[in-house]
Amino acid sequence: MGENEVSKYIVDAAIEVHRELGGPGLLENIYEEALCQELVSHGLNVQRQYAVEVEYKGRALKKRLVLDLLVEDKVVVEVKSVETHNPLHEAQLLTYLRVSHRKLGLLVNFGERYVAQGVRRVVNRLP
Repeated sequence: MGENEVSKYIVDAAIEVHRELGGPGLLENIYEEALCQELVSHGLNVQRQYAVEVEYKGRALKKRLVLDLLVEDKVVVEVKSVETHNPLHEAQLLTYLRVSHRKLGLLVNFGERYVAQGVRRVVNRLP
């Protein structure tokens, strides 16, 4: 399954979570856990709070980057629950993609009235 197909599952799952739990109003970690459960229930491999080694000038740093969700080892999901969209969140996700050597990330903001409007695709054009 490719990144685009995985991302469709993620968007559908986010809509279902939002429909079931309502929103906005809950904390990010609640939406994150529910999204993880929804994706797993559809047979997807999901790693929650996935630690990624960060290198600086060829040396591994002690501190790890922690991704909210890594789906099918391909798509990074950053979960937010904020009132307004902030472009810095997309820049943050792009950095996560670069550090983790992944191509596609989804920023899912459960703080939007309609979560589908809060989904942003971020693409890392790998060298």
